[in-house]
Amino acid sequence: MEWPIQLDRVKNMEQLKDYCLQCRWCSLRSGAANVVFGEGDSQTKLMLVGEAPGAEEDRLQRPFVGEAGKLLDKILTASGFRREEVYITNVVKCRPPHNRTPQKEEADSCFVYLIRQIEFIHPSLIVCLGALATKYLVHPEARVTEVRGDVFHKGGMRIVPTYHPAALLRDAGKKKPVWSDFQKIRDLYLEEKPTP
Repeated sequence: MEWPIQLDRVKNMEQLKDYCLQCRWCSLRSGAANVVFGEGDSQTKLMLVGEAPGAEEDRLQRPFVGEAGKLLDKILTASGFRREEVYITNVVKCRPPHNRTPQKEEADSCFVYLIRQIEFIHPSLIVCLGALATKYLVHPEARVTEVRGDVFHKGGMRIVPTYHPAALLRDAGKKKPVWSDFQKIRDLYLEEKPTP
């Protein structure tokens, strides 16, 4: 099956966003109110990638603004980051019905947008928030429970998987491991950030 949009011809992030907002490549768009492309500093060295938008994200067209997003903001702040200085997006850009896990063909359809986002931003560090991002950016067989906190090297970037903030809302026992992961992420980030 040929991809209907030649994304290799897209010149910048704004053009990519325009294409993404018009996308009808999978069935998710017909059930979602909006497309949630991503937001933040497109010149950043730190990119965070989640799974898919939820109801609040779909409504506001912004990633991680629901309860899990509020928790992520607290984690970022406690780790010394400002939300505005990182870039946040998801593997899947449209909300799946009833917030179910995206199906493989849906994630495959959206993954091309994520790859182009990564190419344009060119972060040195990517944080995979949850299982889906870990499978797509680390390895299809990778399990976040087994690889969280590990550092993977790909294409000149370092990739660190950790639990999705929504998992912390369901299981408070995951907060300590995530805090440990974000301390490592902060240290890796500071290694990359030029001193003033």
